[in-house]
This record gives sequence, C-alpha cells and structure tokens, in this order.
Amino acid sequence: MSKPLLLRLHRWITLVFALPLLAIIATGLILSFEPLVQVSGTSGPAIDAARVVELVKRYDPESKARGLSINAENQRMTLQGTGTPAIDLATGEPAATGSSLSGLLLWARINHERLLGQGWLVTSSTVAMVALMVLGLFMGLPRLRNTLSGWHKGTAWFALPLILLSPLTGLCMAFGLTFQNAAAPAGGGRPVALPDAVRMVADQHDLTHVISVGTRGGRVMARIYEDGELRAYTINSSGVTPLPRNWPRLIHEGNWSALIASPLNVITSVALLTLLSTGLLIWARRKLRKRRPRSNEHPAVVGAA
Repeated sequence: MSKPLLLRLHRWITLVFALPLLAIIATGLILSFEPLVQVSGTSGPAIDAARVVELVKRYDPESKARGLSINAENQRMTLQGTGTPAIDLATGEPAATGSSLSGLLLWARINHERLLGQGWLVTSSTVAMVALMVLGLFMGLPRLRNTLSGWHKGTAWFALPLILLSPLTGLCMAFGLTFQNAAAPAGGGRPVALPDAVRMVADQHDLTHVISVGTRGGRVMARIYEDGELRAYTINSSGVTPLPRNWPRLIHEGNWSALIASPLNVITSVALLTLLSTGLLIWARRKLRKRRPRSNEHPAVVGAA
C-alpha cells in the first residue's frame, strides 16, 4: 500500500472520529488524576466500622443500595444507587455541600465509558485510534523538524509505547480480557448484605484505605488501596479474598501505582490531544492553502478611458 494512500486513510479516519476521540481523550485526561485523588482521600482519621454500618442501616433500611464509597479525608460516605446525598460520618447527617471534584470525576467516567450513553461508540472510536497508530507506523520514521508536521510525527514516535498501550488496554477491558494468572475465587453461597460486607472488610483492613464496597459484576467486592495499588477483593460467606490482578484495568486506570501511573496517564492524554489537534490543524491548513488564489494569477487591469 502506497504512502499517499496510507496518508489519505489516516486523514479520513481522523476526520470521521475526531469529535468522539476528542471527548474520550479529554475525559481520560480528567480521569488520569483520579488515582491521586483517591489516594489523598485515604489519609484521614480512623473510621469506625460500627458507625458506617449504623448509617447504612439508617439511610438504606430496605437494602436497595448496591454499594458505598468512603472518603476518609473528608469523613464522608456515599451510598450508591439510592439517590441519597453524601453522608457526613462525624455528624451522621447529609453533607452540607457535595464535592464538585467527585462530581466531575463521575461525569468523566460515565462519558469515558459510555459516550452519549453508547458503549459501542467508545469501542469503535478506540479501535479507530489503534488503526491510526498502526497506519502511522507503516508511513515510516519521521523527519524531526520544528514544524506542525514535525511536532505531530515526533510526538507520535516518542510517546508511542504510552499512546498505544492506552487504547489497547481499553479494548481489553471492553472485551473482558483480564490476563489474570489465576482463577477468581468461587462464590460462597448467598450474597453478603452490605452491612455484613463492611464488617468483614473492617476485620481485616483499615477502612480509611477502602475506596468502595458493593456489588460489581454479580458479586460483592471491595476496592482497597495497598501501598499505592488499588487491589480488588471478593466478599462472600468464606471471607474476604484478594482477586487476581486485572492488569489491563490496572494499567489503563493507572491504579497499579497511583504516584507513578497517574502522571504517566496525564502525559499519555496530553500526547493524544497533541496528536489529534495537530493532525486536524495540518488538514485545515492544507484545505485553506488549496482555496487560496494562485500566485501567477493577476487581477484584471482596468484601462483608462
């Protein structure tokens, strides 16, 4: 396949998927900071498990909540799936004001995973992103120059491992590929109620490090930060058992090491935004250049009477 044909294909894929790619990359940039935000939220004072259980029963008497999240720094708990506002663990009352940062992260996650409510749009755009990178590789090594095209090609090649790993791990998540080196623990009988799950987790772990406890993928799970890594545990009648690491998810979300992976994800998102914006600018400049009048054309001369 000739280079001009590769370039034309590369250009048209970019133009077709420009808007969804912009939305996915921008929301990904916002979510890049989430691991750092979560880790900072684990630095608060100790949390009493009995207090959490009491508040769960008070605000969810019919056991409709699918889970809860905890922010130890702000001493707040949020019940998921009930519409109840964040609860102040100190007073036991609804928090006076919601967290705008938490709301922003939630908005970004919803749109990053299901843009306009359509998961297929995210998946197809991610496939297009991988295709653009493969086409770029086949077009050959770049000539590094201080031009718009030079910056576009240089960014693509120097950041290639990061910008390629991000969409590939995203596709692994979309298609359920975990590359886990061990089977997940089998379920143990009847699902554990949320208050009981909180007690069981608190018996083995500090609740200040717990990000969430609740039903996920048909089983009760807890997500807990341990040495900067967000580990997943399954909770059943047999106890609290660590799940095998889901490496595509850990890498894509930056949860394998918040202090290292989160900045790397920021760099990746900035590189992808740079590639998309410079690519569109290169196309726009070429379009404008074609529309300019030719230099050898002279305006008509109006003769004197």
